[in-house]
Amino acid sequence: MPRTEKQNSFHDPLEALEKLLSHFDHQGVVIGGVAVSLLGQARFTEDLDAMVLLSVEEIPCFLTAAKKEGIEPRISQAEEFARRNRVLLLRHTRSQTAIDISLGMLPFEQEMVQRSVVYEIDAALKIHLPTPEDLIIMKAVAHRPKDLLDIQGIIQSCPNLDRERIRDWVTQFADILETPELWEDIAVWL
Repeated sequence: MPRTEKQNSFHDPLEALEKLLSHFDHQGVVIGGVAVSLLGQARFTEDLDAMVLLSVEEIPCFLTAAKKEGIEPRISQAEEFARRNRVLLLRHTRSQTAIDISLGMLPFEQEMVQRSVVYEIDAALKIHLPTPEDLIIMKAVAHRPKDLLDIQGIIQSCPNLDRERIRDWVTQFADILETPELWEDIAVWL
């Protein structure tokens, strides 16, 4: 499949990120704008995002493996920041592409990794992505205006969604977070 210009610009950092995830049995998925562009409709993004099932105790080991793949922290005290906020702020050194790694642990995140799909960018690069349903669930919880637009694009591109899974998880998050609009705002599209 021919690559788009954006995929070309992200090829090396995506390859480095996928190699990093392989050190941890691919217990993670690429999310964010890249996943939306591949599973839904193309959109601009400046960085790479991933979610990895990783405990805070594993952060030093993860950072060591990242360095071997040409990925380094982009802030000082990255480990301490990740322990507090459950996100590692990294950068692919050669391309200067920012990479945000969310540290997952929730049952939904564990399921998302188990259900992940391998997407072939080209013969040399395959990446792990969430299913379209799981990406919609993540976007519904984040619930920013761009997330709602991303959800619409994924729904338009994926007509055979498991709508029951989406409803079940989003309503659970809506109940826990006491924000019924997480479901109400997307229900009309499903």
